[in-house]
Amino acid sequence: QVQLVESGGGLVQAGGSLRLSCAASGIIFSINSMGWYRQAPGKQRELVATITSSGNTNYADSVKGRFTISRDNAKNTVHLQMDNLKSEDTAVYYCNAVVRAFTTGNYWGKGTLVTVSS
Repeated sequence: QVQLVESGGGLVQAGGSLRLSCAASGIIFSINSMGWYRQAPGKQRELVATITSSGNTNYADSVKGRFTISRDNAKNTVHLQMDNLKSEDTAVYYCNAVVRAFTTGNYWGKGTLVTVSS
């Protein structure tokens, strides 16, 4: 069984920064894509950013130039540096990973709340 545990959420003023981290644990042979998604109140979950094992990244248009995703393959961790935060970034942020073990599975963390006050 694979577990993803997020950390780093909290309350920040508009224009501020936060850094989210996610660590994967369990039986892991390798991790393909890792990423961050978010869900604001009353809205559907949406992609924020993803990163492949080779470092290729993909960002939602709404966060390009403000957020940076990175990962440490040796530690099975992924990070999201969020700068110049806006009130519309307020959401629960979920870590996601496609993990190869005895089978390949898509896993989610429980989420961490980010609140941006204006």
